[in-house]
Amino acid sequence: MSEGSPIAAILITFGGLFLLGLVADLAGRHSPLPRVTLLLIAGFLIGPSVLDWLPPFTDQWFTVLTNIALALIGFLLGQNLTAERFRELGRPVLTMSVGEVVGTSLLVFAALALVGVPLELALLLAGVAPATAPAATVDVVRSSEAKGRFTDTLLGIVAIDDLWGLLAFTLLLAVAEALGERSGAAPMLLHGLREVGGAVLLGVALGYPMAKLTGRIRPGEPTQAEALGLVLLTAGLAEWLQVSYILAAMTLGVMVANLASHHERPFREIEGIEWPFLILFFLLAGASLHLDALATAGWLAAGYIGLRVAGRMIGTRLGGHLSGAEPQTRRWIGIALLPQAGVAVGMALLAAQRFPELADRILPVILGSTVVFEVVGPVLTRYALTRVGDIPAASKGREAGA
Repeated sequence: MSEGSPIAAILITFGGLFLLGLVADLAGRHSPLPRVTLLLIAGFLIGPSVLDWLPPFTDQWFTVLTNIALALIGFLLGQNLTAERFRELGRPVLTMSVGEVVGTSLLVFAALALVGVPLELALLLAGVAPATAPAATVDVVRSSEAKGRFTDTLLGIVAIDDLWGLLAFTLLLAVAEALGERSGAAPMLLHGLREVGGAVLLGVALGYPMAKLTGRIRPGEPTQAEALGLVLLTAGLAEWLQVSYILAAMTLGVMVANLASHHERPFREIEGIEWPFLILFFLLAGASLHLDALATAGWLAAGYIGLRVAGRMIGTRLGGHLSGAEPQTRRWIGIALLPQAGVAVGMALLAAQRFPELADRILPVILGSTVVFEVVGPVLTRYALTRVGDIPAASKGREAGA
């Protein structure tokens, strides 16, 4: 093989994956399947279980791409978490969002542990379960032209849902690691606090200067180099310090959103370059699925799906009762919050990195259930919006005729 062949193979692979991502994106606009689901399916088809088209060196990319993609996702999650936004959301939104996250995590963990699932695996699945798909939910609201108090509550919850979910995941991941080391309760708690607290402190330490200094090269216009450099620096330092890099990146985003007068621009710069990384991320995530692992994880995936649905409905109802939300909202909000996508996949991949011995059980469950929730979830969100009367009659007619 000539000296240039490895470089040619890398370039051809990159080009092919990006074009495959473009096809999945276009198909997603003309089908009921979201593009994230199509990318996962496409990755599975080109992976070792089916066509086996990917060269071996792509395995070396996966960990790095996962870290980059999750750091970008974490930073972008921070942009809606401003003091003004929390004041706007009100008590029902905050209470139901916390109730949904706590209820889902507790139910998934308790039920799986009771049927004999290893505690580390039960903790990891309980940590991923609360994650949502804000983009899918917002897309349903926009496409159906839904308006009303229920819609406002739903959008408020999805805006901050992943904040609580990410905190829960980080803490449960740390507990699972401490449990794997068979440490006592006190060291386990300290490990969890270090993981969460260290990530938050790092995000604050880098977020404050980023908020004050970014955009000074060209006044008021942060460049991609500034924004991307600081996000990746945060993720790298978090990895070096062995704290949660996705939580550190989200804290970075929160600091910029609250302290920078031109805070929208750094997020737009990251949004402009995020999608190519996500294409590679989701395609390689799909390729990591193996048929034998999917078969063995069938009952666990079915149980996880059922428990996640029940946990969301129970948690939001309890939160709604505590906050005095309307009965109609308490009844339907849990169903409307079922979509689950990229953040959950990223959490599962991070968990698989930390627990490679459990990867063949974590990834099939989360990737398989994500496909289910991404296909069925938006349909149920639209159904809930219809039942509460927030979808205009004209929009209902268009959907019926579609």
